[in-house]
Amino acid sequence: QVQLVASGGGLVQAGGSLRLSCAASGRTFSSYSMGWFRQGTGKEREFVAAISWRGGRTSYADSVKGRFIISRDNAKNTVYLQMNRLKPGDTTVYHCAADFDGTLTTAPGRYDYWGQGTQVTVSS
Repeated sequence: QVQLVASGGGLVQAGGSLRLSCAASGRTFSSYSMGWFRQGTGKEREFVAAISWRGGRTSYADSVKGRFIISRDNAKNTVYLQMNRLKPGDTTVYHCAADFDGTLTTAPGRYDYWGQGTQVTVSS
């Protein structure tokens, strides 16, 4: 079992920055890759970024590439999403997820555990 708790969301003006955190507990954190997804009301869950278990490999959606940075600190059992140059279109709920296969997949169905989500609102 893995428990994931996401935090760090909030209200920010367009062009601003936020850093999301996802704290994990349970199974050894360094044994699985992690991803961030976002999902608006009535919309499908959208891949944002993923990072391998050691942090050596990352993957990003085209919509956030060059603006968002995913990282992890295995000593703190935490994965981060640094979001820069935020746009109103980034407004939605962000979820972290754990993937035991470690494939950096973009498919939400391939992830094994999910956090509860944190709301990000970007005003214009």
